Amino acid sequence: MAALRFVQDEKGWIATEDMADIAVYLGMPQMAVYEVATFYHMYNLKPMGKHTLTVCTNISCMLCGSAETVAHLSKRLGIGLGEVTADGKYGLREGECMGACVDAPMFTINNKKLCGRLTSEKIDQILAELDKQ
Repeated sequence: MAALRFVQDEKGWIATEDMADIAVYLGMPQMAVYEVATFYHMYNLKPMGKHTLTVCTNISCMLCGSAETVAHLSKRLGIGLGEVTADGKYGLREGECMGACVDAPMFTINNKKLCGRLTSEKIDQILAELDKQ
């Protein structure tokens, strides 16, 4: 997992060729690396933009408004889940439980920063800050 994370941090996503290289480096079957990379939502298997927003859509977040979070982000960014803005600045994904249900609904930014208790206003503030970067 650490090797996959390293590649993603360096490149922004993990290609099949990267998985093959990791397998050789670790001395394990390529399929084992592929299984891990495709199982966890934290890995991008295609370019997902400078800022990848992964919205938790599991039951706790769903009950607390994750559908509204996705709808607001889709409207603001002009993209749907699994898509990237034309300028490559934002990608939008859905993810599994992030383990902080008390702060639902939530999303992560690049799988590193957790943003919770989201409202339309808070999302707009977060996007305004990301637009400055």
